[in-house]
Amino acid sequence: MPPLTVTQLVSQLKTLLEREPSLRNLWLNGEISNFTRAPSGHCYFTLKDDRALLSCVMWRNDAQRLARLPQNGQQVLVHGYVSFYEGQGRVQFYADLLELAGVGRLYQEFEALKARLAAEGLFDPARKRPLPAWPQRIGVVTSPRAAALRDILRTLALRYPSVEVLLAPTLVQGIEAPAQIVAAIELLNAWRVGVEPVDLILVARGGGSIEELWAFNDERVARAIAASARPVISGVGHETDFTLADFAADLRAPTPTGAAAAATPDRLKLAGQVRSLRGRQALAIGQQIARDRQRLVHSQRLMTRLSPAVQIAGRRQQVDDLHLAMQRQMRHRLALRRVELAGLQARLANLDPRAVLQRGYAIVYRQPTNQIVTSTQAVTAGDALRIVVADGEFSGAVTAP
Repeated sequence: MPPLTVTQLVSQLKTLLEREPSLRNLWLNGEISNFTRAPSGHCYFTLKDDRALLSCVMWRNDAQRLARLPQNGQQVLVHGYVSFYEGQGRVQFYADLLELAGVGRLYQEFEALKARLAAEGLFDPARKRPLPAWPQRIGVVTSPRAAALRDILRTLALRYPSVEVLLAPTLVQGIEAPAQIVAAIELLNAWRVGVEPVDLILVARGGGSIEELWAFNDERVARAIAASARPVISGVGHETDFTLADFAADLRAPTPTGAAAAATPDRLKLAGQVRSLRGRQALAIGQQIARDRQRLVHSQRLMTRLSPAVQIAGRRQQVDDLHLAMQRQMRHRLALRRVELAGLQARLANLDPRAVLQRGYAIVYRQPTNQIVTSTQAVTAGDALRIVVADGEFSGAVTAP
């Protein structure tokens, strides 16, 4: 077999350690020493007992979930997995959870109960209900002497002072706390003032150790929250604390103050929204008025054009125009008739026998028939004649035909 390089051997050791299932999910009990936190946020420490020691590292994302950093000399329970650090050629434990000794058992109980309730569908996101947008009455389940209650009341007064708050007092830690928390939730679900129930329930407690928060990991509390007829917001502990109450609630808030903020709208934001809506409303009304004014002007113009007075005036003008046209036409026709009359008069003048007589002609009538003589054949000797000239007439007789 050819010799291995150091890198090859280290890689094989790392692979062997990471493929071993029993080394991937471990709880270790030991004493902290040489604890340091790098500027990057990663934590490095040694875990030891009276016969051995082991180098450990906790990455920044896991370290940020710690409620408090451990101190050298403290007995702790650490959860994680074993691997090989190639850079320094040593076995190293990679921790993702760290608790003071005695807490590991509680965490195991928490994980087991969480898995069982999750399998029942108790934490199913489809079961989560929307929160009321404008709650009028909020029920609070917490200790009347807790700072959490003061934080909730102060936040509600600042954000939404019109909301009514009903306190269902209860212990929030200790062996009697779970039963009291369940009773408080049931009391608020049954509450009636007239016909109005509470709109929302806040289950809250300030921060603390896992033991102090353990009442909110009780199965009875989780089931009571899930069965609540009213939406429930859980605000238990600090942002890094998680309890079964958080998973069962319709909404998990990082703190009691956060729960109050999540439950109500912010009056300052509402005031800003109202101002914005008023401005938009004024703009919309102004635009609508301008559009209506334009339509009114258009309608007025249309009505003016279609009004009876305008129609009559228009018809009067048309009558005047027709009258003038008729007058012009009559004058034209009269002028034409005058021209025609003048022509006829000229023609008549040319045909007037008297005009002919003026040139020396005469009209001869045979008497007594008074017949105009136009031919010598029309008379015989001895016929009496009447002769008309330009300035009169006289008598005559035919002497020879």
